[in-house]
Amino acid sequence: MANYIPKTIETSHIRLTSDLEELVERLAQNNHDQWARSRIEEGWRYGEMRNDVDKLHPDLLPYEQLPETEKEYDRKTVVEALKAIIALGYEVRKRY
Repeated sequence: MANYIPKTIETSHIRLTSDLEELVERLAQNNHDQWARSRIEEGWRYGEMRNDVDKLHPDLLPYEQLPETEKEYDRKTVVEALKAIIALGYEVRKRY
């Protein structure tokens, strides 16, 4: 697949509302927790350095304890997913 060209949904024109901006952090935490749960179920545990053989990973921590760079990775994933949903014509809004 040397000629693979990703075909992403155009989202550059999408701006998230303040309600959705608040949702981003909660979804980013959930994204991390889902990832961590899967890793733990596969036998991974916390280690200061990543080691695939011994299944150690430095990000197997609660979201609040992650370095800001790792939190930002989860936030970007969530933001792009929300923007893609909106770009495809769906609405995301909180029920009060």
